[in-house]
Amino acid sequence: MRSLIFAISLAIGANVLAETPNLDAPPEPSTLKNIFNRINLVGWEGDPRVWTVKEGFIRGALTPENPISSNTFLIWQDGITKDFELRLLFRTEATGTSSSGIQYRSKHVADLRGKNRWIVRGYQYEVRNETALPNVAGFLYDEGGKRGRMGLAGESASMEKNGKKIVNATFLDAEGFKTLIKPSEWNEAIIIAKGNNLKHYLNGKLVLDFTDNNPALAATEGLLALQLTAGKSMWVEFKDIRLGEIKAEERVDENEKASGTPK
Repeated sequence: MRSLIFAISLAIGANVLAETPNLDAPPEPSTLKNIFNRINLVGWEGDPRVWTVKEGFIRGALTPENPISSNTFLIWQDGITKDFELRLLFRTEATGTSSSGIQYRSKHVADLRGKNRWIVRGYQYEVRNETALPNVAGFLYDEGGKRGRMGLAGESASMEKNGKKIVNATFLDAEGFKTLIKPSEWNEAIIIAKGNNLKHYLNGKLVLDFTDNNPALAATEGLLALQLTAGKSMWVEFKDIRLGEIKAEERVDENEKASGTPK
């Protein structure tokens, strides 16, 4: 009986390890290319009232004198995101509640009221200045869709055909996240999308491993954009935006190459 219990314990432990992803971001590929020239917004399109270039970075800013009533986006014009790796730095105000995002595999939709020509819907890497879970940078949000917060920071999870979310493992607690985020400084966001698997990293560590198993809703390609959330006062900045396509022969999950033991 003791041998049986021990064997079952080993099997359960092995299953947990197999489901827990490698937590370190992979080295940056040499194939990534800068898609922001650090001088102006050539190759990008958005509301000129709120998007500017300042000292080599993109700045989106709202003031009480210049508010917006709906989320608006700065849309990259020179391609789309399919299977890709994106790396950039972001910074947002360290006081109050500031919410922004990085859109990928998304769609440009029309505003029937005609006041905002830069509306995007789809997968979003959440950008925030907060340190307390779950309202933090790195979670996966369905911007403009029906699925809301699809995956939270610290989860290895999937969304199934029936709309049910399955959490396979959690790997980041509240204290761990507080040591990871830098609210008043530049933070690095990495997004790696391969097929229906989406990985979000923050400052070199995995914060989300999500698989979208709903073929009716999962996006396989679409636009890249930066979000400025509606309101009266906030700012967000982005720089060093590097993007690269992941080709078919490179679509091997890092977990398959790892030993299965999280770092």
